[in-house]
Amino acid sequence: MCLPICSCPTFGCKSLLAAVLLLTTATPAGAFSLAFPGPAAAADAGVRTLSAETRRVADWVAGSHDNRGLPYIILDKADARLFLFDGGGALQASVPALIGAATGDDSVPGIGSRRLAAIRSAERTTPAGRFLATLGHDSSGEDLLWVDYDTAIALHRASDRKPGMTAKSRVDRLATRTSADNRASYGCIGVTTAFYDGFIRPAFAAGGIVYVLPETRTATAEFRIPAAATTTGD
Repeated sequence: MCLPICSCPTFGCKSLLAAVLLLTTATPAGAFSLAFPGPAAAADAGVRTLSAETRRVADWVAGSHDNRGLPYIILDKADARLFLFDGGGALQASVPALIGAATGDDSVPGIGSRRLAAIRSAERTTPAGRFLATLGHDSSGEDLLWVDYDTAIALHRASDRKPGMTAKSRVDRLATRTSADNRASYGCIGVTTAFYDGFIRPAFAAGGIVYVLPETRTATAEFRIPAAATTTGD
C-alpha cells in the first residue's frame, strides 16, 4: 500500500494513440516480453499464453469495449503477472508483478487511512475488481499509478522507497523464475523500473483501466461477464 496525498487525483477519460506505448529507450534483457499486436481474442497468438481466466476477461473487454477506448491492464494474481493492452485491445507487454502478501480479493474497510504498521499480515491483499486508474503521487512525492485511491492501492516501481524489505529484495523477486515469491507487498503492485517508465507512464498519461483478477471467486462473477462472452476450454 502507498500513503495517499491529501486530495484524490482527477481521472481524465481520453483515448490514447497506440504509438505512445512504443518503448524508445533500451531496457535490460528479460525486463519484459512483447507480444505481436492483435485483437484480444483466444485465437490470437499472443493471448494463447494467457491463463484461461485472463483470456476470458481479455475476450470480454475486447468484445464489449468495457475499457471505453482506454488502455488497460489485466493483473493475474494467481500467476503474479501483468498484461498491458492498448485501447484497441492489442496486447502490448507482459511482465511479472509483485502483489499483496496475503491471499484474498477484498480490502478491509478503512484500510486506506490506516498506518502501514497497523496493517496485519492477513490484511495485505491486492483487491480484485475493475478500477479507473490515473497517474499521481504518494505522500512522499513518488510518482505512481493510483489503482484504487480510497484503499491506497497503487502500481509503482518495485525499487521505490517502501517500508519492509529492501528495494533490492523486491527487484530480485521479479527476476526469479517462480511467482511464489512475488507476494511481497502490503497490497500495491510492483513492476520493474524499465516497464513502469517505458510503458505505464506513457500509456496511462490520460488514464486507463486496471482489471485485477480474483483468486477466491471467478472472473465471470467478479466482472459480471455474460455467459455468451466466456470462452471454453483451458
